[in-house]
Amino acid sequence: MGRALLEHLHHKGVPVTGFSRRPPDLDGVRHVSLDLTDAAGCGDVVSRHMTGATHLVYAALFEKPGLVRGWREQDQMQTNLGMLRNIMTPLLARASGLRHVTLLQGTKAYGAHIMPMRIPGREREPRVQHENFYWLQEDYLKDLQTRHDFDLTIWRPQIIFGHALGAPMNMIAALGAWGTLCRSRDEPLHYPGGPGGVMEAIDAGLLARAIAFSLDNPVFANETCNITNGDVFRWQDAWPAIATHLDMAVGEHRRQLLSQTCYDDAAWQQAVSRFDLRPMSLRELVGDSFFYADALFNSWGDSPPPPSLVSTIKLRQAGFHDCIDTEDMFAAWFDKLRELNLIPSRAG
Repeated sequence: MGRALLEHLHHKGVPVTGFSRRPPDLDGVRHVSLDLTDAAGCGDVVSRHMTGATHLVYAALFEKPGLVRGWREQDQMQTNLGMLRNIMTPLLARASGLRHVTLLQGTKAYGAHIMPMRIPGREREPRVQHENFYWLQEDYLKDLQTRHDFDLTIWRPQIIFGHALGAPMNMIAALGAWGTLCRSRDEPLHYPGGPGGVMEAIDAGLLARAIAFSLDNPVFANETCNITNGDVFRWQDAWPAIATHLDMAVGEHRRQLLSQTCYDDAAWQQAVSRFDLRPMSLRELVGDSFFYADALFNSWGDSPPPPSLVSTIKLRQAGFHDCIDTEDMFAAWFDKLRELNLIPSRAG
């Protein structure tokens, strides 16, 4: 998400700086290295680079190895709270012009990861009571607002599809790498998941445009908004289009856990060599995203998961009407991976 917003604002001519441990693979965008778990380092970076900041978009996320298990563990939650605190404390002390903070949450706010959620999830509903770092961060920022003059906008995107290297929840990288591994074995694109349920997605570029639309827009001050592409899909139904956009034939339904079978860097390096891809390890490309793919593909399940659908009426009523066909979204992102030489070019 952070990469997509940097790219969008940069192309719009908005002065913007990205802060993260690793630089994004974007040309011409100002980036400052920052480890949000280092409180002293955050204070130093704020003093040197952020005293004139007017808006903070907080898209950082800490995930534990293996991903899903950590979603309900306290140390993961406290780390995410601590990271936000480490940047907000010096920022509020030294950036007198800060007037808006954007915070990213997600559908887990509706408890979708622990129980069937009410359909559709609406922002006005009472908080679903469960342990979640979302609530720790949100309550922390709202407490700060009682002493500091800044507005807060909270976004609850559905599954975000976009590009980042080594991210823990990047389905575009996971799909691209899975397709490349199949293609390297001269196989079609096999579907590795279990029974799929109805899902929603959000394109990272679309979310970036929505966030940009909300900045300094009073309609979004101190509000929470769901956002999706505007349609729904199931993996099995979208699979032929995904295969087409990867320039592959549709394969068989071969259930397997990608997290247990695909982290074979020797096989990946063979693919890199065969297709003359950018030299990097598989982990550098996908991070823990094969674990995320197993979860979204319902690879453990014998029946479709309960739906996880949200209402976007509030966002439309606020004046943002952009949308994208999810299958077109897959096509655009796979083209982006080809442009970056991360997956094979089209045959012929």
